[in-house]
Amino acid sequence: MKVDIRMNLKAKRVELKTRHDTPDVSNLQKCADFVHAFMLGFDIADAVALLRLDDLYVDSFEIKDVKTLRGEHLSRAIGRLSGKGGKTKYAIENSTRTRIVIADTKIHILGSFVNIKVARDSLCSLILGSPAGKVYSKLRAVSARLAERY
Repeated sequence: MKVDIRMNLKAKRVELKTRHDTPDVSNLQKCADFVHAFMLGFDIADAVALLRLDDLYVDSFEIKDVKTLRGEHLSRAIGRLSGKGGKTKYAIENSTRTRIVIADTKIHILGSFVNIKVARDSLCSLILGSPAGKVYSKLRAVSARLAERY
């Protein structure tokens, strides 16, 4: 990308700047997106995909944006999102071709615009209390429809 990057320890910030041999100014934004995705908790390989592909985005929301939950109800909702051993999260990731990070009550999704929407819809239905089996069957139908379109 030919962009200078440094960590400012005093201000606790990552600073980026273009160099004289930077081929495109938009590389600066791509690098900022890469650092942001890494700091949100995505793997390096997933964050590097932001540098290589143009139509990838990161979307973030909180559980309380969908439904106000407290205490045990919030814990159960987070458990429904993850599933036993991460099964539900991985099923949503694989069927929608996205990456999902669940950090406490914040949820971050990396993928293309349409795929993020499908993943967000299935995550929201899980937060609202739908059983995982119902979400799996809905995902199967939606991903079959998306496969037909492309």
